[in-house]
Amino acid sequence: MAEGKILRWLKHEGETVQKGESLAEIETDKASIEVDALATGVLCKILAAQGQTVPVGAAIALIGAADEPLPAFAMEQER
Repeated sequence: MAEGKILRWLKHEGETVQKGESLAEIETDKASIEVDALATGVLCKILAAQGQTVPVGAAIALIGAADEPLPAFAMEQER
């Protein structure tokens, strides 16, 4: 598997997530799977939209503290 398509987000920006909690459904060439949060915090920014295909290992979201500033690369995506 080299890439996956974001089928739908199960969490929205601003929601609290727990490590291991499902964030999104991804479609691969063989199956649809749920992707789990790698950390506990707030879903600060979704980097890959529903319907978007992303390479395996690519960042699809940022999880952090509610008051934590977004990194520069995430701010550039908003423009």
